Amino acid sequence: MKTIFTTILLCFATLAMAQTKSLIVEEGGTGAYKAIMKEEASLKAHTVFVPQDLAPFGKKNLLPVLVWGNGACTDSPWEHFKFLNEIASHGYIVVATGYIPMKEEPYHGPMSTTQQQIESIDWVIAQNADPASPYYQKIDVKKICAAGMSCGGLQTLYNCADPRISLLMICNSGLFKVENEMTAVGGMPMPKKSKLNEIHAPIIYILGGKEDIAYENGMDDFHLISHVPACATNFPVGHGGTYRQPHGGEFSVVALAWLDWQFKGDKKAAKMFKGDKCGLSKRDGWTIEKNKMFSKLK
Repeated sequence: MKTIFTTILLCFATLAMAQTKSLIVEEGGTGAYKAIMKEEASLKAHTVFVPQDLAPFGKKNLLPVLVWGNGACTDSPWEHFKFLNEIASHGYIVVATGYIPMKEEPYHGPMSTTQQQIESIDWVIAQNADPASPYYQKIDVKKICAAGMSCGGLQTLYNCADPRISLLMICNSGLFKVENEMTAVGGMPMPKKSKLNEIHAPIIYILGGKEDIAYENGMDDFHLISHVPACATNFPVGHGGTYRQPHGGEFSVVALAWLDWQFKGDKKAAKMFKGDKCGLSKRDGWTIEKNKMFSKLK
């Protein structure tokens, strides 16, 4: 009886694994670790981007983490999968809120929730600790960046107090002010500006310039943050960013530099941000502002 029961369980597990979807995006990205976009049976309503070959990763080369929330509170990273895949190809595990986008077309369904980012963090920590997981002891659970675009940025700021978060990246987003909070789309999380006081990790805002509808909110956030290192970067492309361009366009360049500097100690990436004449200030179209605490980042 026990043997039959075990066989049935194995059949169900095999069937569940067979039904998970995956896709190689843009030949795996331009990084050294060709990535794959995939579903995980153990994590519903999320999409994982990760190097296809996990053999290079272990105690001496752990995968830092990016958890991502989508624009418009969409429950699929259909607008951002090129950007997220590119990040993963440089040696990261990215867990995005929502269902896997097998095609680059709008998702129609219920909105995502702030809790899904917390689920992403819970999942990577559990996977890293599970000897049966392919990610066992391959994830750096002390290096978790919470990030998101537009509504996803609001979800990230809503979750910013989580002590497991060690870095923040807010894209085309910012908390609404009292003066314009009535313009928010229904269903978006709406933390007050006082929420910024709960931030405990370095933070970057990546905005689309003055034509970005989130520009004023994001810049206002930045000017209110003085207790942690913060910078605000702008590239004049408007609210849509460059996520859907090949390999995520210019936004992926800056996002990767931020992650590589803070999580991998990459000195070349650090030059993108450090100093009065940093690389970003010389990059065509980009501008950067830093608060007083920013110079303390190493």
